[in-house]
Amino acid sequence: MQIFRPEQIDTFIQTFESRRKSDEQNIIVSVREIVTAVRTRGDAALAEFARRYDGCDIRNHGFYVSEAELEDAYHALDPDLRQILHEAQENIAKFHAKALPQSWLTWEADQVVLGQKVSALQRVGVYVPGGRAAYPSSLLMGVIPAQVAGVEEIIISTPANRDGQVNPTILAAAHLLGIHRVLRVGGAQAIAAMAYGTETVPRVDKIVGPGNAYVATAKKMVFGDVGIDMVAGPSEVVIIGDHQANPDYVAADLLAQAEHDPLSSAILLTPSADLATAVAAAVEAQLDTLERREIILESLTNYGAILQTEDLQSCIEICNRLAPEHLGLHIQDAWSLLGAIQTAGAIFIGSYSPEAVGDYWAGPNHVLPTNGAGRFLSPLRTEDFLKTSSIVAYSPGAMQRNGNKIIRFAQAEGLTAHAHSIRVRIDSHPDRS
Repeated sequence: MQIFRPEQIDTFIQTFESRRKSDEQNIIVSVREIVTAVRTRGDAALAEFARRYDGCDIRNHGFYVSEAELEDAYHALDPDLRQILHEAQENIAKFHAKALPQSWLTWEADQVVLGQKVSALQRVGVYVPGGRAAYPSSLLMGVIPAQVAGVEEIIISTPANRDGQVNPTILAAAHLLGIHRVLRVGGAQAIAAMAYGTETVPRVDKIVGPGNAYVATAKKMVFGDVGIDMVAGPSEVVIIGDHQANPDYVAADLLAQAEHDPLSSAILLTPSADLATAVAAAVEAQLDTLERREIILESLTNYGAILQTEDLQSCIEICNRLAPEHLGLHIQDAWSLLGAIQTAGAIFIGSYSPEAVGDYWAGPNHVLPTNGAGRFLSPLRTEDFLKTSSIVAYSPGAMQRNGNKIIRFAQAEGLTAHAHSIRVRIDSHPDRS
């Protein structure tokens, strides 16, 4: 990995931020064609694109994975892995249940009742990637918060291979969670089908889950007609390390993130020249031992870096500017600096909290804002599968007391019918003065 000294850091950050301009025109044109075709021609277009892009004839294999396939995959799974999935499910459900909002009412003066009604979405689509690697963990992270929220119906969409087969661990995880609809379709066509519905695929209220540039562009394109969680870009990690950080641990965490995709980004921020040199050497030593070496090497060459800063405060300032998806704090007394971190999607504190713990096991969601969206977005949460309705119940007395002020406010905006709707109530009240 290349080491950038303080005077070189801005140059790297400009290159890094160019990675975020991912809406190439050819992708937008292709996705628009797919979305329009599926929206207008339904199943026929969906089958056409599944055959074109995945090589899968879903009319022959079936749009949905059968119940028997789901059950067989679950029972065929290695028993140890099956138990691990169960335990991961428990951890994720327990974490997301802690943040479950409740409906509430308050009784104010003059018999006024105000409140909020919380309701679950009725139908949700969860996209599970299946390109360079299959991600049953993404299925757990998308489905479990929706189930905790009380969503009635959940549809999974994930690509099948040429033989119509879906990754068996994904199918086993779906069966474990009680999911009955697994659509054998990936890409932008899957997003369009769930957003607008076809003869076979019901329209959903919201689509969640990460995907490639085509999936992300499709989600952005259908937003407004359907809800989405976020527009996910390539994965990224920033690690802040000081002189006491273990270079082998830091290197391993950087390599783990880089193996996702050639566009993934792995960055170390440190004021320690010794750590910078040691991590660069550790990355080189560990890289040759890893199966996805070529992907990692391309990622680190294009978007990986060790940024040697003037001090720890500079590390924090750069981190807040980058707004990383994942942030690892390999520093002494990391808890004391937690309040200064404003923009990270997930924060992993200490040398024994690698990102992989969050990806698979701890409980917090690994569907996180990328491409700087951590400035204004949160991880996928239970709340993302809920909607709220405000409750207002005014009494005659409250209307008499506040009506003239409301009328004045409406008149200031030139909305005289609004004012009239208040005045007729005041004028008809038997106790008006």
